Amino acid sequence: MITKFDSSYYGTTDMENLGYTGTPINDRRYSKEELGNALHKVVAYAKCMDERGYNTFWMAEHHFQPEGTELIPNLLMMAMHLCGVTKNIRIGCGFNIVPMWHPLRLAEDYAMADILTGGRVIFGVGRGYHTREVETFGAPLIDQNANREMFEEGVEVLFKAFEGKSFSHKGKYYTIPPEVPYRGYTLKEITLVPAPERLPVECWQPIQSGSDRAFDFMAKYGIRGVIGGGSAEGGAVERHMLGFQAAYARRGISLELGERLALGYQFHIAPSREQAMREAGPHYEENMKMFGELRLVRALTDEQIAAMRDPRLAATTKLPRIEDAVKAGGFLAGPPEDIVEQLKAVEQRYPGLDRVICATPLGTPLNVQLADLDRFAKEVIPAFRGAKIAAAAE
Repeated sequence: MITKFDSSYYGTTDMENLGYTGTPINDRRYSKEELGNALHKVVAYAKCMDERGYNTFWMAEHHFQPEGTELIPNLLMMAMHLCGVTKNIRIGCGFNIVPMWHPLRLAEDYAMADILTGGRVIFGVGRGYHTREVETFGAPLIDQNANREMFEEGVEVLFKAFEGKSFSHKGKYYTIPPEVPYRGYTLKEITLVPAPERLPVECWQPIQSGSDRAFDFMAKYGIRGVIGGGSAEGGAVERHMLGFQAAYARRGISLELGERLALGYQFHIAPSREQAMREAGPHYEENMKMFGELRLVRALTDEQIAAMRDPRLAATTKLPRIEDAVKAGGFLAGPPEDIVEQLKAVEQRYPGLDRVICATPLGTPLNVQLADLDRFAKEVIPAFRGAKIAAAAE
């Protein structure tokens, strides 16, 4: 039964000339002031969610984006600030990119956030998908095997450290601690101080490939999964649900279909489905321009990716449209009652699912985002949990 309603926002500048025939993503540039102001938009988004009874606000770690698309470089620092200006909402790391961190530094920072916020920060891990980010920090991404190895070893160190007990680790990428002289003895073990108060640490990870290796790794550490795209991509969601469930079963843990998972959707509320698609279409297309060639939309051809970079080609190339996403179930568009109906059907299909993450696509103006969050909270969420939603702030 769906009881947890979340949203996500990665911090963007105010964008103009959107869509496939608009400004190419690589041509977008913004001033220092515009880029910095995106952080204040994140605060406004989180406050709106907090006032309206949402469960968790998810952010993503990204770097070096003068195009103004994803502008939160440190999730735990932002989470600490947001917990200070909100009252109840939890803040989710969706996700800390493990290969770009030393795992002990990441474990320390999360432990501090866990202690100081009373457990309002949710941990999350990912491998990364921007070469500009990961490779610049000295970690591999083009070499996918090396990236996966470094990620898996880093997560192993994280979970060892979280226990708050003396430990050592010797792997391909990390030797912890180094055997160095220290106050009259040779260092053999090290302890994370302070360690998180809440154990086991609740940890989330995005599900992309859906391989048995990935699912077995998640089950080993009790990691929960986020599946993007709602019901899109021709049954991929169903396959991921079954693969995740099977991996936990191999470890002797029985899960209902959808349990320990979250489904991600994009959405826009309007009086009719047609109006919602018309209004959100340019933002959906901007989203595709951003993510299309970053391994996140597997069905795209080289021709389509090239057309997304060049407005002249976009006009003559068949590209994904918001109508396709709405038909597939990955984009919730229209009046609240239609969205309730769609989510009720998902609830029936996946009886273990208790969390959905509904967000607006890239480039949506903040005032539209806040209006959508407000209406969703008042006219969609109560159909599932009967929650009393706070009135819109004046």
